[in-house]
Amino acid sequence: MITGKQLRDAVISGANSILKNRKYVDDLNIFPVPDGDTGTNMSMTIGAGSDAMGALGDEETTAKVAKTAASAMLRGARGNSGVILSLLFRGFSKGLEDTEEADGAQLAQALALGVDAAYKAVMKPTEGTILTVARVAAEKGAAAAEIDNDPVYVWDAICLGAAEALSTTPDLLPVLKKAGVVDAGGQGLCMIFDGMMRVFKYGEIVQTEMSAEEKAAETAEFFASVAAEFDSEINFTYCTEFIVGRNPEITTEPNELRLFLETIGDCVVVVDDEEIIKVHVHTEQPGDALTKALEFGALLTVKVENMKEQHRKAAEQNEANRAAFEENRAGAKEAASAPEIAEPTEDIGFVSVAAGDGLKALFSDLGCAQVVSGGQTMNPSTADIVAAVLATPAKHVFVLPNNKNIIMAAEQAIPLVTDREITVIPTRTIPQGLSAMLAFDPDNDTAANADAMMMAAEGVSTGTVTFAARDSEFGGFKIKEGDTMGLTNGKLEFVGDTPVRAAYKVAKALMSKHTSFITLIYGEGVSEEDANEALRLIRNKADDDVEISLVNGGQPVYYFILSVE
Repeated sequence: MITGKQLRDAVISGANSILKNRKYVDDLNIFPVPDGDTGTNMSMTIGAGSDAMGALGDEETTAKVAKTAASAMLRGARGNSGVILSLLFRGFSKGLEDTEEADGAQLAQALALGVDAAYKAVMKPTEGTILTVARVAAEKGAAAAEIDNDPVYVWDAICLGAAEALSTTPDLLPVLKKAGVVDAGGQGLCMIFDGMMRVFKYGEIVQTEMSAEEKAAETAEFFASVAAEFDSEINFTYCTEFIVGRNPEITTEPNELRLFLETIGDCVVVVDDEEIIKVHVHTEQPGDALTKALEFGALLTVKVENMKEQHRKAAEQNEANRAAFEENRAGAKEAASAPEIAEPTEDIGFVSVAAGDGLKALFSDLGCAQVVSGGQTMNPSTADIVAAVLATPAKHVFVLPNNKNIIMAAEQAIPLVTDREITVIPTRTIPQGLSAMLAFDPDNDTAANADAMMMAAEGVSTGTVTFAARDSEFGGFKIKEGDTMGLTNGKLEFVGDTPVRAAYKVAKALMSKHTSFITLIYGEGVSEEDANEALRLIRNKADDDVEISLVNGGQPVYYFILSVE
């Protein structure tokens, strides 16, 4: 039988296994656009579960361990692969409910429940992905349990089934076969399962040979390389962390604390169970945060640190960037929570996801109460989105993910918020999000607005100009690392040329005689002079009655984003 201690150690071991191999899994991404973040998203998702394991003792039941891991992973889920991974572990929570220890059949059944939930969560499940690997693994586990109910025997069959399914992914997805790789999400899942097997079979936890600080730095290197601008300045002085012992006589939901914290700071994380509420927030008013917390119970631990002073000292040591990242991001990961609650006093509110100060300001100007930092390569977690929703003072909140890899994480936020309704408009690009916001009509009801906003989003064409993150052969193009690439509605259109000329070519490819509006959004690294030159070229090509706007979005990864309507 598998004990709670063994399952706890298995989650930690699985997290360490994917953490050690994160970069390898990231590099399996076949598309040359710099979005190879599958390994990082999966690592951060199960890492949230691993962090939660640290609070559990050796005598916990498998039911308690599974529930704790699933809860933490749901809040920490990032990207589609991370959401799917969290759903698989939610199956463990349901399948092992009320169990002291688990046998092989229960493990296989729990995994099957997770697989079923994952398939239902994906609008159009694609075989040859992590879903296939998980499904075959569960099937092999169930078959093995009928032969021998020993959990080690069953989990060994699960690992072998996952590896077998992984090897077939190139046959199921021709794009994988052409690139000569297996599915990245499936590979990450195999590594997690193998890491868990080490505990079940040998009683050994996979070691990363990294301290907690080094683990934070490892994650920091990934994000800092593509999104350092997110942490280029400290918006709030005090990093405030505390634990509240819940008063059983207080029925107010912790979400209210989360929403309040959102009104006085950022990086809000609020995680709770039956006994405690764990909180992390960056704010100028730590006293206000602590005073609000006392409404929910007694303070058990409190830590307040001046981040600006820490940043200054780090700069003196020539490690400012990493120190700032670790303080802002590692702390949020450890707390894995959400922000303070704003009372839902208004009827409608909006939350969007965007990267770059210009884009954030643009969405704010259009009426978004909260703009979550994120996008390509830096997917916000479900907890981040929940926190933003709770910080929005509205009874009904529209959420615009603006990236295909964030939609699932946004949808997982819906059942986590109980004091207001959420409607996710599945926008896949920034231009779709902007068009959806412009289509909102305050005189219509929420259902009519949801339809109108989605229709507007689907009616806009999106062009992007970016760079190749690796050498590759894709879509008939031979691509070298650093090459400029132009994409129209996600399709690679051409490779080469300067970003300015590429922006012109993308606009030319998207324009038609029906085009009325073009918005050209330029990102970090593009000078105002180059942006105006791109605007001039496009204006010379467009018809006289086409309205063209230039916006400094400041976004990373993409030199230009174009919206054509």
